[in-house]
Amino acid sequence: MADLIELTSPDGGLVAAIDSATGSLVGLRSGPGGWAVLDEARGARPFDLLVPLPERRRNRTRDVAQARPKVVSTVGGASVELQWDEVRTGPGKVHDVTVVAGYVLDGGGLVCTMTIDNRSELIVESAVFPYLTDLQPPDRTEDFGSFTYAYGTARRHRLWPQFDNVVGYYGVDRPTIIQEPHAIAVPGSPFLLLEGPGRGLYLGVDEAKPELLTFVLELEPGYGESIDARVPVEPTIGGKEVRMELSPVHLPYVMPGERRVLPAVRLQFFTGDWHDGAAIYRTRRRTWMGSSNPPSWAREPHAWQQVQMNSPEGERRYRFADLPQIARECADAGVRAVQVVGWNDGGQDQNNPCHDPDPLLGGAEELRDAIAECQALGVKIVLFSKFVWSDRATERFRQDLVRLAVKDPYGDYYMHPGYRYQTVTQLLDINTKRLVPMCFGSAEWIDVCRQEFQKVLDAGADGMLYDECFHHVPAVACFDSNHGHRYGAPVYAHDVDFVPWLRAQSDPVRPDFLYAGEACTDWQLSEYHLSYHRSEALDHLPLMRFLRPDALIMTAVTGFDDRNMVNQCLLYRYVMSYEPYNFKGRLTDVPLTVAYGRQMDSLRLELRDWLWDGEFQDTVGATVIDRASGRPHAPYSVFKSASGTSLAVVVANYSVKDEVVVDVRAADGGHAAGDGGHAAGDGGNAGSYRLVDATGWLSAADGVRVPPRSAAVVLGRPLG
Repeated sequence: MADLIELTSPDGGLVAAIDSATGSLVGLRSGPGGWAVLDEARGARPFDLLVPLPERRRNRTRDVAQARPKVVSTVGGASVELQWDEVRTGPGKVHDVTVVAGYVLDGGGLVCTMTIDNRSELIVESAVFPYLTDLQPPDRTEDFGSFTYAYGTARRHRLWPQFDNVVGYYGVDRPTIIQEPHAIAVPGSPFLLLEGPGRGLYLGVDEAKPELLTFVLELEPGYGESIDARVPVEPTIGGKEVRMELSPVHLPYVMPGERRVLPAVRLQFFTGDWHDGAAIYRTRRRTWMGSSNPPSWAREPHAWQQVQMNSPEGERRYRFADLPQIARECADAGVRAVQVVGWNDGGQDQNNPCHDPDPLLGGAEELRDAIAECQALGVKIVLFSKFVWSDRATERFRQDLVRLAVKDPYGDYYMHPGYRYQTVTQLLDINTKRLVPMCFGSAEWIDVCRQEFQKVLDAGADGMLYDECFHHVPAVACFDSNHGHRYGAPVYAHDVDFVPWLRAQSDPVRPDFLYAGEACTDWQLSEYHLSYHRSEALDHLPLMRFLRPDALIMTAVTGFDDRNMVNQCLLYRYVMSYEPYNFKGRLTDVPLTVAYGRQMDSLRLELRDWLWDGEFQDTVGATVIDRASGRPHAPYSVFKSASGTSLAVVVANYSVKDEVVVDVRAADGGHAAGDGGHAAGDGGNAGSYRLVDATGWLSAADGVRVPPRSAAVVLGRPLG
């Protein structure tokens, strides 16, 4: 076609076609004869802007054809830049908005950029670019789906042969998949993978620009039959085209007279599974963002305990004076740190953002003395902190802080439903404390946070764990320009900045202070030293560990004989947080869990060259086969030694009753640990392994035998 501009990567691995008559991306394939994600895409549009009118908020450019764009520049099959001097919406509206869109081949990928110059009297609220209007599965006989980050793990959705709908059907025209507010693409989930059999397509932000962007998938026109959410197999149904649309949706809120450059989005094919797709993001992110440097005490293999002093229902199960005894129990059990929750006046999730030590627990002086005594025992104290909310029920919020709350476009604050604790009335949500997300774009709110944080420092704590640092739900943007930011400013924009702001206070007096947070986003881990999450699931996928092999990540261990959660911590290099009675109890309540945890930590320390200081690779680099069935065994994980010369494979058996016998093979059929030997055992050509709760090394010549609820570390040459 004469109007097509074709861009081909130097290695031929990506070919893109842009229709110069419309500016639409109509072709995208993984090299000649490869997977055509787009093939002369039906319904193609160059972009989609939402430009609300007073009488018609859903006023979109996709509803009408745009004028032919100018071709501003082309560079011989490597890039093209297009410009529209105005945009059109229905019915018959023309707006003084200039759009410049660019497609540039870079490092095997296609980088898509957009600039919006708004000279109209309207606000450009959202912009879809690049616009993929007719996704094609790589193989219609195989499953096809999407993959994104979600709370330390991943969330998958089906696209073919079934298409998931994740929003209320009443609010959309067709089945739709959209990310939850706290998982919005920047910075929460900065990439999306389209997964097919043995290959996929990566879409991700390509710069550290904390502007709002999310991914939306839609099935046009909808299900043929809705009972099983199946995609119609015909190209048309009822006279309507059947196609899947993928929209990277920017939320820039470009004001009248404003010009904005949107974050660049990269499209890149990969061969393999999600590891290969996520590795594209990991490689790109390393070019613009580094990692934090935890205090020396936290860099060693260690475990924590979490304990709640008080809930919002006034339980006050411990006083501050009880902390030294809790610390003694920790020292006896080899536990290095205690996270103290509900120490603030009012208890956990009440009186936010108040960080005054509860006077009924002993007050500020008793807390300082107790922390000092714990530290003398060699146990660190980390104080649970909360800065994201204000408690709506407090006079402080009603009389003062309400003006610093995140506001919606109507001038009202957003509200989180809060968390229910202990009593039947709260469990029935009758007297639950409602929480209001506060605006971190307000310098005045940051000053409030600094004042509250100073109380953590004044207590002499070794660190803080900032609960819910990863979200501001349900707020996404703030529309109160009285806070000193622009209209529609992203509430997530300062999440990475927050720790450096506080560090300016702590470093002069506590340079070894630990900054921890709950389920930190990947970007936040450039500043936060440790991320805490809960991962109690048999099919937990350790995406964050794969993205950040060197990060400190901690998970909850709550059971009374919780061997499999301990095994999970070994598999994924997670720090254990013992939490008996859902963090209301003591280590003495869970002797079985603590005993097995100590054995695991001892083994991890002995083999730290692989299991702690080495590089986590998830399942990349080795395969584990169940001898009885001949099928792949799960879960297992692979670690490359710190020297980079050998591998260790951790194999867990989550079964509660059946032993498993497996063969462990390096992915290339070679050595799992190389010729460099192992930490113990006879070496042998078959390699050797050791169980968590055994001291001897065993030959793997007849397979690796893993009892139920146990785990083994395999070193040396595997069978193969």
